[in-house]
Amino acid sequence: EVQLVESGGGSVQAGGSLRLSCTASGFIFDDSDMGWYRQAPGNEWCELVSTISRAGNTYYVDSVKGRFTISQDNAKNTNTVNLQMNSLKPEDTAVYYCAIGAYSELQDRLCSEALDAWGQGSLVTVSS
Repeated sequence: EVQLVESGGGSVQAGGSLRLSCTASGFIFDDSDMGWYRQAPGNEWCELVSTISRAGNTYYVDSVKGRFTISQDNAKNTNTVNLQMNSLKPEDTAVYYCAIGAYSELQDRLCSEALDAWGQGSLVTVSS
């Protein structure tokens, strides 16, 4: 069983920065990608924000390109994915979840249908 523990998040004013981290423990398939979803207030959908593969290939949703940077640390016995969020906007306000899954699994989804490997959620609030 894979467990994901998130840290970071918080409240900032528009234009500010925050960093999210997620550490995974347990068995993880070598071909699994790690990524971040977010659920905006009042929205039942979880939007895929960014992913990174073991090889370092990245994906960003258009709305965060140039502002967010995903990175990973896959050192022995450590699986950590980070999301550096700069130039934050009020529309970035959401609960952010880290997740692990196959490439085909990492897509927008109902938050009620979360993947098996899913973080506890980190609230990010951006005020104008």
